[in-house]
Amino acid sequence: MTGTPLTLAEVESLARTAHAGQTDKAGRPYAEHLAAVADGVRARGGDAEQIAAAWLHDSVEDDALSEEWLTAAALTQRTKAIVRAVTKRAGEAPEAYARRILATPGALLVKQADLAHNADPERLAALDEPTRKRLTEKYTRMRALLGLDQRGRTPGQRS
Repeated sequence: MTGTPLTLAEVESLARTAHAGQTDKAGRPYAEHLAAVADGVRARGGDAEQIAAAWLHDSVEDDALSEEWLTAAALTQRTKAIVRAVTKRAGEAPEAYARRILATPGALLVKQADLAHNADPERLAALDEPTRKRLTEKYTRMRALLGLDQRGRTPGQRS
């Protein structure tokens, strides 16, 4: 990175633009999910680099932004590392994905916030039963692989 990193407002704007027109599985604007994850990171005590990564956490995975863009972006190396850590790779085993998140400083908090919003009962209620069941099982497994309890917290973590 050369120069000053993007501000959080600039990262938010960029993420909203990159995901414009996209919707989640329930048909809601995708930017609502990004905002919820960023808010979740902030509420869990995350720093500006983690909040920036939260805004961008699905950008490469969803092809909203390219890996080349991320490499050249005016972001800290830590933010880029967190985005890369939480980006699922085609054909990657969940165990390998979880190991990468756990090995990357700051990434677990972003994934915690992502899982918390993805597994929100109100959000899941908008889905059909087979999709709700499949996603609930997927999120439960990922929480276990990451060492999180059913509420998405690490042992000893409050609220």
